[in-house]
Amino acid sequence: MAEIVKKIKLQIPAGKATPAPPVGTVLGPAGINLQEFCTKYNDATRDKMGDILPVEITVMDDRSFTFVIKTPPTAFLIKKTAKIKKGSSKGKDEIVGKLTKNQLREIAEIKLPDLNCYTVEEAMKIVAGTAHNMGVEIVD
Repeated sequence: MAEIVKKIKLQIPAGKATPAPPVGTVLGPAGINLQEFCTKYNDATRDKMGDILPVEITVMDDRSFTFVIKTPPTAFLIKKTAKIKKGSSKGKDEIVGKLTKNQLREIAEIKLPDLNCYTVEEAMKIVAGTAHNMGVEIVD
C-alpha cells in the first residue's frame, strides 16, 4: 500500500484547471501527472463552473494521488449572492452590500459539510460573522 507523502491545498476555478501556474508550480514538484489531475478535476467540477473550489490533494509515494473537493469559500459565496465585487476595506464600519435571512440560510446550507458545526442555525451564525466582517449587512 502506498504511503502518503504530502497533502496540498489549492483553490482552483471549477472546470478550469490547467498544468500552467498556479496548479503546475505547486503540483509539479510533488511529482504527480499534471494532465491527469487537471482532467480528473475538471470532470469532477464541470457542473460548478464559475465557482472557485478548494481542493485537498493527497500525494502518495508512488506518485499516485487522490483529491477531495470542498465547498466554495464563504466569502466567495457571500460576494456572489450579494452581487458585489469585493468586501469592505474597513470591515463592518463600511456597508457594501446586503443579504436576506433566506440568502444567508442558502449559503449556510451549502457550507454546512465543511463547517465545524451540526445545525444550519449554527452555520448561519458563522456565515453571518463572515458577512459582517466583509461589510455585508443581514436584513430580514
